[in-house]
Amino acid sequence: MEQKHPLPPFNLEKALQKVQLAEDAWNSQNPEKVSQAYTIDSEWRNRDTFLKGREEIVTFLTKKWQKELHYKLKKEYWAHTDNRIAVRFEYEYQTKDGNWFRAYGNENWEFDENGLMAKRYASINDLAIKEEDRKFS
Repeated sequence: MEQKHPLPPFNLEKALQKVQLAEDAWNSQNPEKVSQAYTIDSEWRNRDTFLKGREEIVTFLTKKWQKELHYKLKKEYWAHTDNRIAVRFEYEYQTKDGNWFRAYGNENWEFDENGLMAKRYASINDLAIKEEDRKFS
């Protein structure tokens, strides 16, 4: 049986660890690696896009990181229950035409008993920024 530690039920230490692992995986910009944290049939809402399953996640992230260059993400723990974690995040990226953006958002995560994320709901807003206003490098 496939597992991703730490496993629920979450305490504060385990929730913080799960958030850091997610941040590290996303900053790798490796769609296959990121997808392994999710159940085979994981449900996503990312902005106005709805996905189901690892294959769709890999396709989505591959396209995302082809458009969002110099991507750098920071996640912040917000709250948790036994098998759910809420985070806020911000990330920066540059488009192919040279414009910079900072995206702000919130995510709600639900995990199965094996520590795989079964549901991910993300609300995200983008803000155009100047290169000199970047927080992350």
